[in-house]
Amino acid sequence: MFGVACVLLSWAQFPLWVIGGAPPFYNSEALARHLYNIRTTAVIRILMDQGIYVSMMIFAAGFRHLVRRVRPESDWLGLLALVSAAVWLAVTLAADGLMGGAVLATLQGTSDVSAALPLVFGTLLIYNGSIAFAITGLFMAAAGWATLDSGVLPRWTGWIAWISAVPCALSIPAMFAGPADASGFYNPGGWGPAIIANFPPLIWFLLVGVVLIRQSRSMN
Repeated sequence: MFGVACVLLSWAQFPLWVIGGAPPFYNSEALARHLYNIRTTAVIRILMDQGIYVSMMIFAAGFRHLVRRVRPESDWLGLLALVSAAVWLAVTLAADGLMGGAVLATLQGTSDVSAALPLVFGTLLIYNGSIAFAITGLFMAAAGWATLDSGVLPRWTGWIAWISAVPCALSIPAMFAGPADASGFYNPGGWGPAIIANFPPLIWFLLVGVVLIRQSRSMN
């Protein structure tokens, strides 16, 4: 249930990211003005993130518990998945804090943008960026390996997890692809990596959540 909740919250949050349209990152005055204009939306996104992270942490802990119960020899893989999820959430929580700080820095007007701009740039490699993609890929690879090694879930879910780790790895070098540009496809702030590195893992969370719900109902 928490795996499905994580996906539903993520999809519900998506429209909030397209409201307003972000200006060029290097136009500090326009960026500060944009943050002020979307201040309520930004705080709602951060609040929804907390629901996503709590759901994901409970899911990861439950997944590790199932792996250990089915095959104790595979417990280290379940633990690796749990630790990867914890690090994944920790870095994105830091990014939420930076973005929230950037919004707060604009609440008394946009004349002083010196505080907001560094905070926004601090989020680029963390939130839907190369740092998060590396840890996301590790989680997906560990979850896939744990699934195939323990048999806790159907094998096809393990292969989907491994396939989901590939676009995460392909998205990591985006940090070398020139200036950050929200309208570009492949760069530190581009929309391409944010989609290709997030959509496959969300599909895995949804499928595994549905499989586990059906298994629990059949056992009852």
